[in-house]
Amino acid sequence: MKKFATAALVAVMLVAVIAAGCISGGGGTATQTGGSGGSSSSTYSGTITLYTGGTSGVYYPLGSKYAELLDKNGISAKAITSGASVSNAQAIGNGNAQAAIMQNDVAYYAYSGLYMFNGKPIKKLRGVAALYPETVQFVVRADSDIKSLSDLKGKKVAIGAPGSGTAVAAEQILKATGVWNSIQKVNQKFSEAAQALKLGQIDAAVIVSGAPTPAITQIAVTTPVRVLPIPDSILSKLKSEGYIFYVRQNLKAGTYKGMDTDTATVAVKAILVASADLPEEVVYKMTKILFDNVDQLRAVHQKARYISLDTALDGMSIPLHSGAAKYYTEKGLTIPDKIKPPSG
Repeated sequence: MKKFATAALVAVMLVAVIAAGCISGGGGTATQTGGSGGSSSSTYSGTITLYTGGTSGVYYPLGSKYAELLDKNGISAKAITSGASVSNAQAIGNGNAQAAIMQNDVAYYAYSGLYMFNGKPIKKLRGVAALYPETVQFVVRADSDIKSLSDLKGKKVAIGAPGSGTAVAAEQILKATGVWNSIQKVNQKFSEAAQALKLGQIDAAVIVSGAPTPAITQIAVTTPVRVLPIPDSILSKLKSEGYIFYVRQNLKAGTYKGMDTDTATVAVKAILVASADLPEEVVYKMTKILFDNVDQLRAVHQKARYISLDTALDGMSIPLHSGAAKYYTEKGLTIPDKIKPPSG
């Protein structure tokens, strides 16, 4: 009897598993198709789990709306909160997520096995689309005598939380400027750095976030601030050193109280990524749904105003998924060699 009961239980479980795999719109995880090219099967019956970020940020509302749009257009999907870029890359690597939003610099480090991913590259990462800029802001008080990045020599600078993308960006840019080894480095989160700047405990704070950043806007009410310019020479040097994820951005006067002139700085980009295990046709359709429904995304968050086919490849730092590449080729975009899908 025990053998019969065990066999019956196994049969029931097998039926349940098969049924779950055939239901579109269920709550399971996406079907893994194997291989690293992302172009195996033309059918897909699982649910895409999309990792976003915290509920107070931009990734979550945009990701949630995008998952809803996928669902409405025949691709079962669900968005969940996460620790944002680093944890999102790890989730793609271990198969817990099939798509995610993250910073393009962190995606580059993850794919290449650098910095916080040292020696542990996540080769499953594939690019889908660049979304919007996350501005690199070297913030000082408006009454400070610091006018340029070079003036930070010997100053106390909050460079971001330990191991964060902000800390890495601060190091890269200040090394390119030639002052990295001379500054007094302070590891602080955005909110801590903003308050320290207000109290005069630091001379500058490095913030990598959509501008205007609330933490800076809040202190600028009583303590006006400026953002230091990042000249073309530094951007060119960064790109020549292989940091292809940086893009030019200009902040308008009035972005913060105390900022009286337009300021040229740089940005990394928030990008949509997918697992290489997803079939080509699924990611092709995901890309099409994204750009066919930009207006609905813009209704959810103002940052979505930057989402455009014209800038879909700007700052893309990892190879594209073949499905996304197929869509862009059909739209007449030229795909740079550095981000073409891997062959094989």
